[in-house]
Amino acid sequence: MKTPAGLQALIDDGVIDEVLRPLKSGKEASVYVVRSGNEVRCAKVYKDMAQRSFQQRVQYQEGRKVSGSRQARAMGKASKYGRKEAEAAWKSAEVDALYQLARAGVRVPQPYGYFGGVLVMELVTDADGCSAPRLGEVELSAQTARDYHRFLIRQIACMLCEGLIHGDLSEYNVLVAADGPVIIDLPQAVSAAGNNAARTMLRRDVGNITISLSRFAPELLDTHYAEEMWALFAQGELRPDSELTGHFVFDEGAVDIDSVMQSIIDAREEAVIRQQGREAAQAED
Repeated sequence: MKTPAGLQALIDDGVIDEVLRPLKSGKEASVYVVRSGNEVRCAKVYKDMAQRSFQQRVQYQEGRKVSGSRQARAMGKASKYGRKEAEAAWKSAEVDALYQLARAGVRVPQPYGYFGGVLVMELVTDADGCSAPRLGEVELSAQTARDYHRFLIRQIACMLCEGLIHGDLSEYNVLVAADGPVIIDLPQAVSAAGNNAARTMLRRDVGNITISLSRFAPELLDTHYAEEMWALFAQGELRPDSELTGHFVFDEGAVDIDSVMQSIIDAREEAVIRQQGREAAQAED
């Protein structure tokens, strides 16, 4: 295939030898299958985000460290220079998170380097050596769903022990490799201690995975792992080997602001979906 412009420099520098095929393309990046020596890997070419997307990413960037006070001020003002710095921080966030989580034993693609806006990393494959499917694309037995859920909850807890929350975890960014689930797509990873929305994002991540796997094991919906691990994290007692049960006793006398806000967000999204449905029905008439 014709070499994409973003990858030609890597071929020229000997980082990769050949681009084999495109793997996927999204609004934030395009991923290609590449050959590096005798190894087949993938290369993620990040795209420059539009101003519209920049505003949507502010909540994820809260609490992230930047290289200096000037950069921090510029990013806060969303100036031209600030947007450029925010783009650089956004792109490097996944690289930093991958290296940190891989060292901690979290099952993420092994990174092999970041070169001028291109992340080279492990190509996750299934038992046949083909590109691994997403979690939402496979049919599972009830027991396998339970096993995957237990494994992913443990991975989320290990990430939290590292001070990170995926922030956008769902069945669309978990691949099913030959040896089980692999978590991908981490440019929006947030600081658990530095982001005011961290608890809500953790609950959303756990909820998305639980809802997806409950298609095969409905009893998973009765678990409360996010609340349990967050309580342990807040008390400084969460460890990678902490025994999690999925049981949590809620304080009915306390006002849970996060739940209230999430309910408002859910209600708004549901209203938008209903309105779109009504408009579509009217258009058909």
